[in-house]
Amino acid sequence: MAEFAAGRVVVAGVELGPGGKAETPRRISALQARLPAPRRTGLLYRSAVACCVLSAVANAQPATFYRDVLPVLQERCQSCHRRGEIAPMPLGSYEEARPWARAIREQVLKRAMPPWFGESAVLRFSSDPRLTEEQIQRLSAWADAGAPAGDPRDAPPARHWAEGWNIDAPDVVVQMTKGVDLPASGDVDYTYVVVPTGFREDRWISQAEIRPSDRRVVHHAVVYSREPGSDWLRSAPVGVPFTARTLKDAKGQADAKWTDSDLLLVYAPGSLPDRWPEGLAKLVKAGSDLVFQMHYTTRGAAVHDQTSIGLVFAKQAPVKRVLSLQLTNDRFLIPPGVASYTAHVFGTLPGEALLLNLFPHLHFRGKSFTYVATLPGGKPQELLKVNWSFEWQMSYRLAEPMLLPVGTRLEAIAEWDNSRNNSHNPDPEAAVTWGEQTWQEMMVGFFDIAVDPSLDKKGFFAQRKR
Repeated sequence: MAEFAAGRVVVAGVELGPGGKAETPRRISALQARLPAPRRTGLLYRSAVACCVLSAVANAQPATFYRDVLPVLQERCQSCHRRGEIAPMPLGSYEEARPWARAIREQVLKRAMPPWFGESAVLRFSSDPRLTEEQIQRLSAWADAGAPAGDPRDAPPARHWAEGWNIDAPDVVVQMTKGVDLPASGDVDYTYVVVPTGFREDRWISQAEIRPSDRRVVHHAVVYSREPGSDWLRSAPVGVPFTARTLKDAKGQADAKWTDSDLLLVYAPGSLPDRWPEGLAKLVKAGSDLVFQMHYTTRGAAVHDQTSIGLVFAKQAPVKRVLSLQLTNDRFLIPPGVASYTAHVFGTLPGEALLLNLFPHLHFRGKSFTYVATLPGGKPQELLKVNWSFEWQMSYRLAEPMLLPVGTRLEAIAEWDNSRNNSHNPDPEAAVTWGEQTWQEMMVGFFDIAVDPSLDKKGFFAQRKR
């Protein structure tokens, strides 16, 4: 049976799909007691309040912006819909929201906004932004009433956002030392920039966010932590953008294709920054470098990008260390014209861990991505199925960590649509394999786990040999 390797998974020779009935995952007992109680954000906790508000509105007067709409926008929309963020229009004030009242009504009634593509019968997700039925009706009633402003004194306290960030104000911002000039057209090889942190002591990271200076050209970005003793990409220049092709030695070129260095954060359209609860953090050791891996696309005009990552330090040493791992299958061949083609990959956990987050990655032909867990002695249970959207590559953060005992088998199942019915398909006549460019395909199932703080990635996998 195939097992995890550090940073990737060897593909099994036999494809196995999920089977059996979904079982409720075993939750943390003593381990969970050591962590703070999870923040309750599920629909159950909001619906009663929203229902009371709606009852009062229905019995008194039409819904107004300041009393009924602004609280919903603050809670569920403004992380994207504010100035400088990814959404096309800000919704921070009445003047900004009023022209969009009918469009807001239309989008929330068909549940297109806020976006969410995950399905699970066994897990809840704190990153789930969907509105309750009461909130949907509140926004709809406001639009139907002519979008009245109401009394500004009814407004909730203004929500504070760190300037330019969705995390708290960073303790340090690490920027690519030199930006990248991108052409107007053509493919761009994966581009790397090595940036020294200058850290003189180990730093536990509780929050992190990647910020491209031009989001339009960033398909995805990955920032790795390279420890002082690592020989990964040591032949590459520091502070200067490079690609595998510009490196002269064979090892450097191979290093640009694969690594077992710690993954600090992944950025893709729709993904979330890291905001770990108290007691959880990632480690960047003293003297480490941050390695930016940039996948750029062209947009018809020459542009310049100089991506940054903001880091917030934990106030104390954590109870658990967060590691980012992945299930990767790079040995598939998608035939031309098929509407549904699947590939599988699985691995076995060598040690006990808490599952925190799931983050799948495919390209234009992606149709769905499924995570399945089989606990020792149990049946396969589907943790998450994502109906794939290339425009919204979202993070699926568990509301409560799930205990994965030693020997748990994790499986990822990807489905692609290479037919003409897929409007995003670059070429239905092509047979498609793994590749870096978006007209090729990928299959990566990232997942975040929490382990003993004394374990790094290599130490976690070394438990297999004991």
